[in-house]
Amino acid sequence: MSDKTNTLKYITLALLLINSLLFSSCEKFVDIDKAPNQLPAADAFKEDGTATSAVLAMYSYYNTSGSLPYLTFAGGIEADDILYTYATSTPTMNEFQQSVVSPGNGTLTSYLWIYPYGVIRQANLAIEGLKASTTLTPSLQTQLLGEAYFFRAFNYFYLVNYFGAVPLVLSSDVMETGSLPRTGVDSVWAQIISDLKTAEASLPAAYTGTLRTRVNKYAASALLARAYLYREDWQNAITYSTEVIGAGTYSLPVPDSAFLNVSNEVILQYGTTTGYSFMGSNYRTSSSTGIPNYYLYPSTASAFDSGDKRRTAWVDSVISGTTTTYRINKYKLATATAGNEYNVILRLAEQYLIRAEANAQLKNLDAAAADLNAVRTRAGLDNTTAATQDALLAAVAKERKVELFGEFAHRWFDLKRTGKVNEVISAIKSNWVSTAALLPIPATEIAKNKALKQNDGY
Repeated sequence: MSDKTNTLKYITLALLLINSLLFSSCEKFVDIDKAPNQLPAADAFKEDGTATSAVLAMYSYYNTSGSLPYLTFAGGIEADDILYTYATSTPTMNEFQQSVVSPGNGTLTSYLWIYPYGVIRQANLAIEGLKASTTLTPSLQTQLLGEAYFFRAFNYFYLVNYFGAVPLVLSSDVMETGSLPRTGVDSVWAQIISDLKTAEASLPAAYTGTLRTRVNKYAASALLARAYLYREDWQNAITYSTEVIGAGTYSLPVPDSAFLNVSNEVILQYGTTTGYSFMGSNYRTSSSTGIPNYYLYPSTASAFDSGDKRRTAWVDSVISGTTTTYRINKYKLATATAGNEYNVILRLAEQYLIRAEANAQLKNLDAAAADLNAVRTRAGLDNTTAATQDALLAAVAKERKVELFGEFAHRWFDLKRTGKVNEVISAIKSNWVSTAALLPIPATEIAKNKALKQNDGY
């Protein structure tokens, strides 16, 4: 089956599980006969086909109008990473760009809170149904569980990084979970790591399909490596990034090819029916001189070393009068009907940078330099001249800035986890206050759940 067919299937099958979710929550109040084309949640996990459909539904959140782009854009414009063209005329996004996000912000509520928790509920429903089933093919049952655990961890990763402490919902029963208080950050991180370990142990190394559009063992390993880096567990960050780097499955192609949907750098990507990405549709325009929705901070455009092939391949510019706009060119397609770009979620270069940073923290300086040089060599640059721990950590930070810009809020999270956010953001935003490093809990959620407490500063 082609990946395009799979993607169409994801969207169709999403409706199946969404209907199941609605009925499973309503059944506590009234017994309603199911329509002929709808399945009760429990029945979805009795047969291989419907169980697979229920799990694939989680991918559909990222192939429709879900939260995927906003996981990138919100953090990107909070940081010194990307700018939003229409910020002044779009109040919700202007608040992110100015770092004055209000609890009533609609983008915050819908795309950074409701959508992630929607996927988490789907994952919880799948985990419960798969564990209870006695009729599925065992190998498929194990794989589907791994995918569900990955999706739950992935969404909690972004929730904890954007909001800090959040309700830790591990059940699909809304009567039990609707009044949960916020769970401490350490406990949320522990659950993320536990889920990813379960996912890694459950998932096959081989991909299902041809274009790496479903989660495999190494996708779980890659996100585990990132989670351990963020938690400053340097040795485990090295262990899991090494699993990915040493798998023999991935490589670093020239920058121009890195974001093609056949790229060997891709660890995980979410397919689309058209072959163009959500990122490309916002970073590019159909006109060669057009200003896209989101574009690059001038300071990032000027951060590349001379001769860096990434600067040539991934950044271009347009000039209007005296204003130069630097456009993100990682994805080349703004639109297409049968293009060759999907939404890249995880890729190999990050794993080298994770291992480089962790080794530098442990004073394994030669190993840190070697991994840094792997990324620099792909970019056409000479080996790093950094030789001390501090110099190598600074070099890694710079390399992450020019390698990962415009991707899933890497820069925003890096500034926060390394303690640089106040220094960097106060220099570009005159109204910056340190409490803005965490977003507010949506006002509508606090109104519904009195156990929720607001973050400081809001």
